[in-house]
Amino acid sequence: MLRQHDLPELIEVYRDRSWHREAENRIEDVAAAERFIHQVGFCSAMTDCRRPGPSLYIGVCGRRDAYMPRNVQKDPESRLTWFIKDDLMRRGRVFYAKLKRGRLTFISPRMLPYFHALWGVPMAKEVEVLSDEARSVLRVLRREWEMGTKDLRLASRIDERGRFNKAVDDLQKAFKVIPSDVIYKPTFSYIWSLAESRFHDELALRVSKEEGLKEIARAYLTGAGMTLRGELASVTGLSRTEAGSGNWALVDDGDALRLEPGVYRWRELA
Repeated sequence: MLRQHDLPELIEVYRDRSWHREAENRIEDVAAAERFIHQVGFCSAMTDCRRPGPSLYIGVCGRRDAYMPRNVQKDPESRLTWFIKDDLMRRGRVFYAKLKRGRLTFISPRMLPYFHALWGVPMAKEVEVLSDEARSVLRVLRREWEMGTKDLRLASRIDERGRFNKAVDDLQKAFKVIPSDVIYKPTFSYIWSLAESRFHDELALRVSKEEGLKEIARAYLTGAGMTLRGELASVTGLSRTEAGSGNWALVDDGDALRLEPGVYRWRELA
């Protein structure tokens, strides 16, 4: 059975190029970061080499073995990644939110309909799926369109900070709310907005769950070259069954090869 450290060097070199794990191709500014996200389709914000998948932080470091240091405030690569992350959020040309399993994730607009097909919550099902606190936050934002964290919590009448934070996290996972800006002075605060205010057309496009699984698998496999057992599920938050379904759809289309259970390779690299 193939494991992460068993990846062929050809695949590692392919990932070096596509995930910007090369010093000469590292990400140095927000424009390069946007091009990277559009290229790979989606990526994490701050993960290092201990987690698979494309990452803005690894792209800023420009190397395979990028480890997040303990003291990120004094580390220039971590700081640059954080500044670029904030600029990406403000520019609003890529989607950014905390999604499944608490992952801070960037998504290219072209991929949004596929993620939304899997985890988005239609308005008709909000009462059924969302908590009272989440719907309270959502009502305020639908009236105000954007608001800072403290003011939003007060307007939502949620006394406990933990309950408010969970409500906002649940709304991000449901593709309802996104952080659109961040303020550091006089105190740290995110500015929260409705996701549809920036990505209305993408979130309004309806695709099937099956198509969503296939296109997410396609975006990952074209950037990774090969995906190992459980890798796509680990990167995206999909279940292993869902990830397998997406990869099998690529095999059926003739775009991927199944090498062994859970291991798929992009056909162009065969």
